Amino acid sequence: MSPMTTVRLLRDGTAHQDADGFRWRLLDGLAASIAEKGYQNTTIADIVRGARTSRRTFYESFSSKEACYIALLTAANTAMVHEISAAVDQTAPWPVQVRQAISAWIACAESEPAIMLSWIRDVPSLGSAARPLQRDMMETFIDMIQTLCDTGSWRAAGIGPVSRQLAIMLLGGLRELTASTVEDGGRISDVTEVATQASIALLGPRS
Repeated sequence: MSPMTTVRLLRDGTAHQDADGFRWRLLDGLAASIAEKGYQNTTIADIVRGARTSRRTFYESFSSKEACYIALLTAANTAMVHEISAAVDQTAPWPVQVRQAISAWIACAESEPAIMLSWIRDVPSLGSAARPLQRDMMETFIDMIQTLCDTGSWRAAGIGPVSRQLAIMLLGGLRELTASTVEDGGRISDVTEVATQASIALLGPRS
């Protein structure tokens, strides 16, 4: 996947479309500010400056900075699920499918490392306002994993349905590995192999 902002990816029709161009510009503005100075240091003034619009336009689309942020993360996660699902060849051997999914995860994270890191580190600070987002996105990723792993090639390898608990463990590990790599100044692609091997070991058939 070539680098582009997640909101631009969605706006181009990869996942869903929103006719409100100003809304997308505001999401672009927030994404740019997060990349530059982080979510906590971003102000509404920064967002509207990046979007080249006004505070009035901002408040016509969002009730607050937090609401704009939640909309951005919803768009980012929707795009990520779409990209990962589209990258997996369900006719390939199951370990190959795991590698394809992890590679797509890494590509999405590398295209927007600041957004990925902000999702993991900043969302908890929003408290109850972000809980529906956290729950909905977790359920979306769990459903994606369970769907991708419930095909003929997986069943032929003796791998039963992936449990909710196992999917949560997989997601938690990938997210923390990604976040710590970014925070340490590393390249996310450097963890592709270890993430792939760990995922294969976690998902593989039990002896």
